[in-house]
Formats: sequence, C-alpha cells, structure tokens
Amino acid sequence: MLQWLPGSTSKVIWNERGSHHYQSRIYDTSTGASQQLDAAIYTLAPDGKSAITTDFRRLNDVRPGYGYTGLADPFKGELTPKASGIWNINLQTGTSELLISIAQVAALGPSLPDMQGAKHWFNHLLINPDGSRFTFLHRWKPVNSKVAFRTRMLTARRDGSDLFVIDSSGETSHFVWRDPETITAWTKPQGKPFGFYHLRDRTAEVEAVGAGVMTVNGHNTYLTGLEAAPTAWILNDTYPDQARMQHPYLFHVPTGQRYPLGHFHSPPAYTGEWRCDNHPRSSPNGRLACIDSPHEGNGRQLYLIDLEPVLQLYHDPA
Repeated sequence: MLQWLPGSTSKVIWNERGSHHYQSRIYDTSTGASQQLDAAIYTLAPDGKSAITTDFRRLNDVRPGYGYTGLADPFKGELTPKASGIWNINLQTGTSELLISIAQVAALGPSLPDMQGAKHWFNHLLINPDGSRFTFLHRWKPVNSKVAFRTRMLTARRDGSDLFVIDSSGETSHFVWRDPETITAWTKPQGKPFGFYHLRDRTAEVEAVGAGVMTVNGHNTYLTGLEAAPTAWILNDTYPDQARMQHPYLFHVPTGQRYPLGHFHSPPAYTGEWRCDNHPRSSPNGRLACIDSPHEGNGRQLYLIDLEPVLQLYHDPA
C-alpha cells in the first residue's frame, strides 16, 4: 500500500505489521522524519489528511494475497461481525473511527438470495476525487457453492452515512472513479452483458463504455495530468490469455479506439493468488505508464512504457 501522501512532494505512507496489530508509517524522504500510526491504511483522501481502511486480518482469511499474514482475524468465526468493517483514520492524530460495520451492510437491501448464511467481508475501498464520498466492494462466500465469492458495490458519504448500493448485480469487479459522481467498473448489470460501464452515484443510471472493444476484465484507470481532457483516455490491461500473454493498452473514449502498449508473457508459476497482474498506472503528467511484469524471467519488475507515440496521434495530445 506504499503511496505518496497527497499534498506533499516528499512524504510517503506504507503499512507495517506490529506485534499485535497492523500499523502504518508516514516517512518524509527529504528530512528522514517518520510518524507511526496505529492503523493500516487502504486508500487516502485527496487532501492527504485522512484515510479509510478495512480489516486486513479478515481479508487474509477469506482471500490470501489481499490481506496480511501473521495476525489472526478475531472475528473469524462470525459471518457478519458488528465490530469489523470500514474505519476512518485521521492521519494527523492517528485516531480511527468505525464508520460502517459488516453486519450493517450485510443487512442492507436489496439483498441477493445467496447472501444468507454466507461469510461477509469488504475489499477494494476508494475515495472519490473531491473527497466527499467513497466506494467499496461488499463480498460474501455463498454456502455450498463452487463460486469463490459474490459482490455488491456500495458508496457512502465520508462519515459512513447515506449508504447506497450502486451495483447489486453480484458481479462487480475492477473500478475507478471517473469523476466525483461517476464510477467506471467491470460488471454485468441486470439484462446486460459483462463489460465496462459508467455507474452514476445515487442513481440507477448505467452507460456502457468500450463495448465491443474493452471486452475482458482488467485493471482500469484514467490517465492523469491531461487537463484538457482528463477522462479521454482509459489505461487498462488483461489477465493472461491461453498463451499466457498479458496485453496492457490505452482506450480513447471519444473515438472508441484501442491502442496496444505491448504484449508480455506471464510464466506459469505466476498463477492464482500469487499471479502478477500488470496493474498499469499513469505518471503524474500522463506521458508514461508503469506496469508490473515477470516476463523477463527475473521476478516481478517495474517497467515504464512511453505513451507519447499514441498521444501524438491526436492534434490535442490530451
């Protein structure tokens, strides 16, 4: 979870494991000063003053590779605990407050039939661009089912109030906030095929994006730093195909054009929870993409991809 602290040019934050709990540390790369917080963070608010998090002990229990090892979930035997859920963390004081419990969300309609008797948890939290709301995935393991889990997506105000089920399909996967009111997510809305869709917060509005072009699930983000058209470019990837090749690409929303950024082999050892997804990210100015890949055979490495050849295909590079 290492990331730059918003609003600072020198401070980073990461998670650590203490003897009795997970914690986080803010480190100033220019001075060497550090501050320890008694909670692990998940996602940061745009102003850099707060964060939200969930229980990494429970995550490790239900999805190894997404949580942290070494500390047992104290609510392992509870299907919908009241004392576990989503917390707000004040990054200046280190204090935390439970905003939403798993029990609260599990009881919130509209529910799906396979939620009954299932074990529930939260994953993939993300605060919107203006810091007013956040979204998260509510997941559960259906009883006597070969399905690994099912999913609902919810949004809430930053204080945990005004909970809204923005996607009740059971199929929500990767997503990103396009703007403070819209989420771009891979899902399968009722009566529609799997694909990427724009979901409008606190409404039932659903709009397909990349239909027939972005046809498989991937880790979608938007290019940053392109102020003239900040949502014109979607940066995305794919899971390994039958030849175990991964295909990061740019998708130009106004024209519907897809531009490949390379084709990278994923060795067979990188499978299951220990796979290496490309997870493409944009540089602050939107001119470079960074991916994770083991294709050269020397373990997971970071690679930079120059996006200029694609951006220059348009008179306005944004």
